[in-house]
Parts: sequence; C-alpha cells; structure tokens
Amino acid sequence: MAAKKSNTAECWSKLEAAKDSKSLLKKCLTKEIYEQLKDKKTKFGGTLAECIRSGAENPDSGVGVYACDPDAYTTFAPLLDDVIKVYHKVPEVKHPKPCFGPDGKDDFKEFANLDPEGKYIVSTRVRTGRSHDSYGFPPVLTKEDRVNMEKVTVEALKSLDGKLKGEYFPLLGMDKATEKQLVEDHFLFKDDDRFLREASGYEDWPVGRGIFHTPDKKFLVWVNEEDHLRLISMQMGGDLSEVYQRLVKAINTMEKKLTFAKKRGLGYLTFCPTNLGTTLRASVHMRIPLFSKSPQFQEFCAKVNIQPRGIHGEHTESVGGVYDLSNKRRLGLTEWEAIKEMKDGVLAILAEEKKLEAKAKK
Repeated sequence: MAAKKSNTAECWSKLEAAKDSKSLLKKCLTKEIYEQLKDKKTKFGGTLAECIRSGAENPDSGVGVYACDPDAYTTFAPLLDDVIKVYHKVPEVKHPKPCFGPDGKDDFKEFANLDPEGKYIVSTRVRTGRSHDSYGFPPVLTKEDRVNMEKVTVEALKSLDGKLKGEYFPLLGMDKATEKQLVEDHFLFKDDDRFLREASGYEDWPVGRGIFHTPDKKFLVWVNEEDHLRLISMQMGGDLSEVYQRLVKAINTMEKKLTFAKKRGLGYLTFCPTNLGTTLRASVHMRIPLFSKSPQFQEFCAKVNIQPRGIHGEHTESVGGVYDLSNKRRLGLTEWEAIKEMKDGVLAILAEEKKLEAKAKK
C-alpha cells in the first residue's frame, strides 16, 4: 500500500520547520503567498501541495518546486514566477516566441563543425523537453492518462521518416536482452531520484514509459520519464549543425501530430520550472586538460554563459580533462540564440586551450 502523501497544510508545516533549508521554495513561498494559494486548484485538479511536496519532504532541495500541470504556471504564478525569476536570473518573465533558425529559417550552416580536426570534441548533444497541452504533469496523471499519452506519442513517433525513423521500446514488459542493450548504450532511465519520487514522478512505474531510438542511435526520445517527451539528438565529434538540424526536423514533424504546452512569456512548459523556455540544453564533451586547470576556468565559463560539469552529469568530476560544456541560459532567448551562445562559448574555451597548448610547446 502506497504511503499517505502530505496535504497542503502538512507540507507548509514541514517547510516552516526546515529552518536550515536553502531551497528556492523556502525562499519564495512566503506566508502571504501560501495563504493566497493554499486553497486554489488548477483546471487539471492540481493543488499547491503537489507543487511543493518534493521540497517540503526534501529540505536539502536546490529548487524544491514542480508544476503539477501546465495550468499551474497560471494558477500558482505568484510562487512559480518568483522561483523562475530567481533560478533563471531574469528580472521579469518575458520569454520570446520560439525561433529555431536565423530570421525563422531552417539554415544552420553557421554552426558547421566546431572541431573539424576531431582533436578536442568527443561528442555533441542537443536535447529538449516537450509536454502535451491536454495532459497534466505526473502528480495529476492517472494510469489511464499515462497509457493514452504513450499511445498518442507513439503514433506521432511513427510519422518520423528517413534517418529519423526508429523503433519504440516500452519499459513495461521489456525483455532482458533489450534492457541490457539499452543500459549498455546509457539510454535507459530509472526510478531512483528521491526528489522526483516525492513529486509523484514515478507513479504507476513503469506503465506508459518507454524509449524510442533510430538504428544509428543518433536520435532518441524518452517518453514519460520526467517530462512527457525528452527529445535527444547526438553523435560523436563536433558537428553541431547536423545534430541541431536533426532535432529541429524531429520537433517540426511531431508538432504536426501533437500540440505542446506553451505559455506567453514562459515558452514551452515543463514539469520542473528550471527547464522551461527553450527547454534546450546543447552540450559537447570536450578535451580541455590545460585550461580546465586554470584558476580562471570557472569564471571564464560563467562570462560566456557556459556551464561546465563532469561527463557523468552535474556534481561529477572530469575524466581525463574531458568536460561537459553546455548553454547556461534556457529562458529569455530563442532556441537559435541559445545554440549560438553555446557555440560561441565553446569556441572561446577551445581558443584558450589552444593558447595554453602553444605556450607549453615553446
């Protein structure tokens, strides 16, 4: 039998008692805002408790807030807007309309290959999140919702053709050989995040979840992991143009079959408010053994809006001088601008590495 979940009042009490919590929830949910929102419900039936439960149960959260459904960004805006502004470091919630290319055109030649020699960039990856506008997020979904959502998603995935044509593997009933292969490919997602668990991210697991990928494994879609859809384009080497073009083509094709949740000023909506806006994370795994040891490395990355991390994700160490370098900003700029910012930042870091190499040879 599932454990009883804390209601809104219980969540508030736990949060008040967590005096040492440094989460954005603790910072942004004042008594005044709590009183204003505590009895409200979204059109999906979502409550404030479902937005704040993870942060109340995990006072060591960094953020501590999830949107219970797309409508939460309107119903609980006094809380969510504050969290968004603090996290994304923006003075106001004013995200532009989507734009994937220069002047809205699908022309990505400017990106080309960031490392034609193949000496520094190991791999390139661009991922984005999408949510169905007619379904809530995990806290308000029923098992039937998850099954139906998976069904319409798989139908849309079948419309992908050419190099985007692939196969869908549901987690429910997955055979051991397929599971082993997906684990080896680092494609399989799990139900082991305690913050997501308290936010109801793993209800009815593994029903309605699955993975789609192309035979060459350069395009991948996670279905009902954290977000309804997580689209990922990736390949070895530094050809950002090819990676991004593949992703944009997939998004454009799927948008003919599905309607995604958006809100004026916020862009595309996601379960966690840290990901909304462009929802786009573009990254390279790059060898920078010299510059990464420089005392100026972190400061330089911050200046060019690049987030450096170990190759196994946030809070991990670099292996052999290889770093995961990604765009820091997701909100307040277009998709095209986010990718361009990542490209410019990565090339600036690469130039610093080459300078130190040349100096070492003298």
